[in-house]
Amino acid sequence: MDKNSRIVIVGAGAFGLSTALKLAQDGYKSITVLDRSMPPVPDGSSNDISRVIRFDYGDAIYAQIAKEAFDLWKTPEYQEAFHQTPCLWVCQDGTPEQPVQPRAAEYSRKTKRVLTEMGQEWEARDAGRVASRCAAAGVNFMTGPHGQVEEFEYGSEGEVVAVRTANGNRVTGDVFVAATGAWTASLLPAWNSMVAAGQIVGYLRLSREEMTKLKDLPIYFNFSTGFFCFPVHEPTGYLKVAVHGFGYTSQNDKKAVSAPPSAPPSTRANFVPADGLKRLHAGLKDLLPELEPRGFEKVGLCWYNDTPTGDFIFDYHPEHKNLFIATGGSGHAFKFLPVLGKYIVGSLERKLSSDLLTKWKFPTQFREQFRDDAFQGDGSRGGPERRELSSQERNTFNAALTVASTRQSKI
Repeated sequence: MDKNSRIVIVGAGAFGLSTALKLAQDGYKSITVLDRSMPPVPDGSSNDISRVIRFDYGDAIYAQIAKEAFDLWKTPEYQEAFHQTPCLWVCQDGTPEQPVQPRAAEYSRKTKRVLTEMGQEWEARDAGRVASRCAAAGVNFMTGPHGQVEEFEYGSEGEVVAVRTANGNRVTGDVFVAATGAWTASLLPAWNSMVAAGQIVGYLRLSREEMTKLKDLPIYFNFSTGFFCFPVHEPTGYLKVAVHGFGYTSQNDKKAVSAPPSAPPSTRANFVPADGLKRLHAGLKDLLPELEPRGFEKVGLCWYNDTPTGDFIFDYHPEHKNLFIATGGSGHAFKFLPVLGKYIVGSLERKLSSDLLTKWKFPTQFREQFRDDAFQGDGSRGGPERRELSSQERNTFNAALTVASTRQSKI
């Protein structure tokens, strides 16, 4: 690919920024990143007080690449944002409230096998700096209404000639990279290859004494229920918990696909559905029963862009030859941040092995009909089946989003 090509990247999350940085480092001269906000984008799935960095996978390819990224998280460029802590993964028998997921045990077995083959130790028991580096490397940013892409403009042969933004701005280019996460299917023809799913998150405020008591709390992940808990976040005093499940969809009436709100970015709306809140309480009661009665200071929906198998999509769109798709985080992409750009650009230039190009190929088998039963992920999800938010839940969510946006605008 010509180093002088005008490359337009839509999306300033982990996928977009890592791609922009790698392109700049490789000598590409014209790189522009567009988004609604300067990174870190407040409502992006890669932005929060904490994320899990791990390389325990039932898939050997992801395990090896995650280990490559893990080693880089400990280098000076990333170590400020990295705190190493023990991890505890569990599977358990089901209950009527928290039914066991059959695939969870299989995922656990695969993970243990892969780690053993990698020579990594495990023990069985019972029971925003990237954006600055992009700017320093010469990457251009367009944000706010100038960078909020609302549609792609296509030429006579299906090629993308420009993107149009919220204020009517028209940005032209030679190569376009859609790194738009859960918003992707509402912006371009996704052919039922992905679905935006809201995952539930809760934050519990701890006292100084409780923080001291729980200072050695490991990362806890229950594969059977999907519930997981982070170590105490000392800067905020929060204990963060969540459910890595199948989530909730929210139908976009104009595009007939699930999509997060397209409003200006804000902090997450203080809302999760009632059954989701019940799952957060159940998980907390199982792990730390003394804290559960207090409830959560705030909750929220974190939007994943799920693919049928949980694999990323790093490929050109089948009908738009200069439109490259870099998405499909499926709730496990952030940990790869130090190496994401390497593999995305490698795919963009078609320089990866045939195995990787095939693994991250744009899925076409569901083009004619969406099949929710195909979206089972990699086996690490737990909890109830994915469901659509009711109209009442959507109204409550939108009202909470308005409150959050108003508060954010006053800061």
